[in-house]
Amino acid sequence: RGIKVLGIRDYGDRGVVEYVLHELTGLLHGLGMPMLRDEPVEITGLKVGIVGLGVSGRMIADALQFMGAEISYFARSAKPDAEAAGMTFKPLPQLLAESEVVFTCLNKNVLLLGENEFAQLGAGKVLFNTSIGPGFDSAALEKWLDLPGTRFFCDTRAAAGPVAEDFFARENVRCANVSAGRTKQAFVLLSKKVLDNIRTALGE
Repeated sequence: RGIKVLGIRDYGDRGVVEYVLHELTGLLHGLGMPMLRDEPVEITGLKVGIVGLGVSGRMIADALQFMGAEISYFARSAKPDAEAAGMTFKPLPQLLAESEVVFTCLNKNVLLLGENEFAQLGAGKVLFNTSIGPGFDSAALEKWLDLPGTRFFCDTRAAAGPVAEDFFARENVRCANVSAGRTKQAFVLLSKKVLDNIRTALGE
């Protein structure tokens, strides 16, 4: 019908990065939750794997690298700018096996982790999902969480996908049940981008 659609994206990412830093430091130091290791550890030297190096994935990678983490990533193709910044591209099986903490930062409806991938991730690992929806098969996630030392973090319940009723009562699952990107600043930026789109449409 000749209707022009102008999309809006990348306005709530900073809050997600802050959520990650809050939960990760809490886990590593035992602040408000059981500690990951036998003693407090820093982000420095932590082996972090980022699955999906879009805008939010790169922001998380930059923040954790600034704090001293060793960053590897998996994406559809190697990113020269990430490589230049000291981040290492790895095939997904290698990234899962070698990372201590993994972040899935994927587009909606992209499911990359199934039973095989969770087997490669293995016990004693931490998984954060900062995608809008699950980046994995939810049944495979629940099975993986039966392994010793596994932890799963998400900001909203939708990020876990279709899981069992008692899923969020698990001791190794932590869900804030609030969107980390819904901040005052995000709404200001969203409004600005809406107005910019209106100006663009009127200008044509």
